[in-house]
Amino acid sequence: MRVKVGHLLPGLMCAMLAAGCASPATRPQGQDVLLPRDVDVIEATVPRNATLQGLLKGHKASSDLADSIVSAVRSQFDPRHLKANQSYQLTTTLDGLFREFRYTMDADRFLRVALKAGTTANAPQFEVQVVPYPKEVVTSAVRVEISKEHPSLWAALEDRGENIQLALLLADAFSGDVDFNSDLQPGDWFEVLFGRVMREGQFSGYEDVKYATLANDGRNLSAVRHKGPDGRDAWYDDKGQSLKRQFLKSPLGFEPRVTSSFSYRRRHPVLNTVRAHRGVDYAAGYGTPVVAVSPGTVIAAGWAGGAGRRVSIRHASGYVSNYFHLSAISAGIQPGSKVDQGRTIGRVGNSGTVTGTHLHYELIKNGTHVNPVVEHRHMPPGVPIPATAMPAFLSERDLLLGSLREMLAAQPAAPTARGQ
Repeated sequence: MRVKVGHLLPGLMCAMLAAGCASPATRPQGQDVLLPRDVDVIEATVPRNATLQGLLKGHKASSDLADSIVSAVRSQFDPRHLKANQSYQLTTTLDGLFREFRYTMDADRFLRVALKAGTTANAPQFEVQVVPYPKEVVTSAVRVEISKEHPSLWAALEDRGENIQLALLLADAFSGDVDFNSDLQPGDWFEVLFGRVMREGQFSGYEDVKYATLANDGRNLSAVRHKGPDGRDAWYDDKGQSLKRQFLKSPLGFEPRVTSSFSYRRRHPVLNTVRAHRGVDYAAGYGTPVVAVSPGTVIAAGWAGGAGRRVSIRHASGYVSNYFHLSAISAGIQPGSKVDQGRTIGRVGNSGTVTGTHLHYELIKNGTHVNPVVEHRHMPPGVPIPATAMPAFLSERDLLLGSLREMLAAQPAAPTARGQ
């Protein structure tokens, strides 16, 4: 029997045990019974720059035992992917012999390493499993409005008790039509139907957005998640037209702002000379993920003088995109690598000739620099829902829209923002 250190079981359990319990006549009524423990359980979080081997040795595991565990784990999990601040649990006998190790991989899974029954410390064998957490997905809905007090999607959702992950999912739905860095205005509003993931009764994260509407600058946009002709989920408007374009409107999320636009005459802030600024500068926090705006092939990745760490990607139709001043380039991003739209290729930084942290983003068409903002307006949408699949699409659209309206109608009205 394994009992966590200091764990108390109700006195009612005494009737089920053969020894170690006081009789009702000698034990005060209602008093809990402290069972003798036979294991120690350590619960902690992974420190920075830790390795799995070092973590185990820090809890008095021998080098041979730690090596054996790491070797066994590799069949299910790459120990190099151990992340700081993730929780773990180590169970040992009272005399320090290993019994089990659990590590939280993400919100959905944990790694379990247990000593196989019948093996010994001299010749240990282990059961290694990646175990999904039991979870429940609860369909939820929320309406938010952009205001002076909450000028971004993130801020508006946070005011309603949601977090940035839902904002990222919602931004992805409209990323082909809306630049969340600059397009949102006070008075714009969002309605969104999504899945809220619960684990052991506690919020654990979000499942994909199912349906969303956006009122933006006189436009009413809808986003329906539905399987496309290739069998993969994609975004469509309420008429079945694809919301995906060849290029995303921005290589960043929705919070950063444009600090310098495309121009043929701009005074360089460091060199103090007037020259063309053939791209867009985005202010963003150091380390912010930078994503590929379109599928393509990496043609350059590394140091490039005043551009600092840069990545260049060749796309279809004669386009090349450039990303300058990165703090880091993602693993696997090298000349010849294939990337999908939305893949993280690096992190915002201040490398090269700069005055501060930002991303410089360029778009080149057939060898000539073009304004990314203007060019995006002329790009055609993706493949629509085929005519043969439209009845199923329309039925699903109506079902999702009905669920959204019903759930929002059942909620109390959000307080009106001040100054509106």
